[in-house]
Amino acid sequence: MNFDLTEDRQMLADTLRRFLAEQYDIETRNAVAYEAPFHAPDKWAEMAELGIPGALVREADGGFGGSGFDIAVVFEALGRTLCPEPFLATLMASRLLAAAGAPQDSLVEGSVKYAVALSEIEAPYDVAFTETTAQAAGGGHRLSGRKCAVYGGQVADRFLVVARLDGELAVFEVAAADATVVGYPMIDGAGAAELVLDDTPATLLIAGAEGAIAEALNAGRLALCAEAVGAMDVTYEILLDYLKTRKQFGVAIGKFQVLQHRTVDLLTEIEQSRSMVIGAAAALDDADAELKVAMAKSLIGRAARLVAEEAIQMHGGIAMTWEYAVSHLGKRLIMLDHQLGDTDHCLARVARSYAA
Repeated sequence: MNFDLTEDRQMLADTLRRFLAEQYDIETRNAVAYEAPFHAPDKWAEMAELGIPGALVREADGGFGGSGFDIAVVFEALGRTLCPEPFLATLMASRLLAAAGAPQDSLVEGSVKYAVALSEIEAPYDVAFTETTAQAAGGGHRLSGRKCAVYGGQVADRFLVVARLDGELAVFEVAAADATVVGYPMIDGAGAAELVLDDTPATLLIAGAEGAIAEALNAGRLALCAEAVGAMDVTYEILLDYLKTRKQFGVAIGKFQVLQHRTVDLLTEIEQSRSMVIGAAAALDDADAELKVAMAKSLIGRAARLVAEEAIQMHGGIAMTWEYAVSHLGKRLIMLDHQLGDTDHCLARVARSYAA
């Protein structure tokens, strides 16, 4: 396997990193992430002009990327700056729209923001337990139910909602204006929403949608894994700089062997996580994509928690202050494990595969 980025992907990575470094420093990010609407319309428009949404969409669907490695490049860069813009929702929506054969011009342009409504209170990770229902009515459909933790839903123009139609999972499109949307901030910054559907008009996009939903979840979980690698990378860089400059007893604490051993352990975890992202990205369009992505997310969820905890402990009290980036990186690393299936959920998926 060739581990080098293609010229186009390297250009994409460099462009996005440069933009985020110049336009989305930690102070700007925190001002956006923790204040409604937990999104910066001007920054979103600029990133759309750079083509970032299009990099998440396959060429056949109107974009210029969409492969596992394109997703990994984009989200690793986003993870380094904790960018709160709703690209996860954009990616997952693109996969569902592609399965439906629906046009994606407005998504690629960034002029219409989508959110994917999967989770429910009794079904946080597994759509098999979906209780939201759809009924045919007057040539269309009506949805009833409640969706929780809809990432990017607080600014979405349209929702792609998973519901049961005649006992089978299906995907419907709902206009935000037709539903009750309750936006809120997540503990690590950025936003999500509760979506309340009460006889809400909807357009059927995909009937018998299990395969399409699984594909969207695989892409979303890969994105979160790559984002975690980016966040772990920058956390590690900040930690090393601190260990080299913070002094006790007249010497830099990085000279203490016990801290050296702990930082080497963290580097090992980060590089192993990067390898898992590469493997999952390569397999994203293969038959065993769900297994490879579940393996990656299970391992990376554990590694992300370890990096967050160790970085905070080795920094001491400063790492818990609002002004210091590690406090925000730590929260994001913990939250990444819980989005779209935590370590235990993904590990159970791996166990079932090997038990079969």
